[in-house]
Amino acid sequence: MKKLLLLGCIVVSAFVMAHAEVKIQSGDKIAFMGDSITQEGWQHAGGYVKLIVLGLKEIGIEVEPIPVGVSGHKSNQMLERLERDVLAKKPQWMTLSCGVNDVWHGANGVPLDKYKENITAIVEKAQAEGINVIILTSTMIGEDPQNDNNQKLAPYNDFLRELAKERNTLLADLSADMHTALEAIIAKEGPGGNKLTRDGVHMSFAGNKMMARGVLRTLGVSQEDLAKMETMWDNIPGTSNVTVPLSGAEFERLQKAASEKEKSPVDFLRTTF
Repeated sequence: MKKLLLLGCIVVSAFVMAHAEVKIQSGDKIAFMGDSITQEGWQHAGGYVKLIVLGLKEIGIEVEPIPVGVSGHKSNQMLERLERDVLAKKPQWMTLSCGVNDVWHGANGVPLDKYKENITAIVEKAQAEGINVIILTSTMIGEDPQNDNNQKLAPYNDFLRELAKERNTLLADLSADMHTALEAIIAKEGPGGNKLTRDGVHMSFAGNKMMARGVLRTLGVSQEDLAKMETMWDNIPGTSNVTVPLSGAEFERLQKAASEKEKSPVDFLRTTF
């Protein structure tokens, strides 16, 4: 009996040591503040918010997500709803993803000086409540680093990097990650088409994985654990947007084959391919 208890203690100790560098803990609440990219990040099966939560669970860390991404929102609107959506819910953590709409909305956006004021206020208010802030640099507006929007977005991201140092927050530099990933994909596949987004701005599954990896890496998740998460992510149902047009006869044959296996057509396809 003593040997079994000792073995159990060794196993638990090994698990704790393996994840000792991960900064977030089971039971922590994490608010995901952002715009439509973050909103979709929770709504979609393969969204980056879902992937972060599931990835942490894969290594034994169960957190409580507070998804507060709102489509179209800019820094001024996020500041306005910070108290209601984040502070009142008393999370231990908050990710802040903001900047795309401030630039993308043009004349209706938020100029850099006002953006700096808004973001600084958001971070200061969150830190005053004891919330650990993770600043996310903004991903691209169109998958062309040289276009006007991305050139205008660059100083916004430079400010976020400076603010993270000044306020001693964590920084997930997703802008840098996206540029690096895009260069690698283009080198392999050639230019043309969207590689990480579905429309130039909102993430595809590949882009969501990139964002999730960046945040998790910032939280201290090891490359080994990220690889385990990636394998799990790739097997999440509903993350592919592939559609296959079937004729009536083909669908009938699919239904018959599935019924013989006592499965739905969808489940039959998932276990067959």
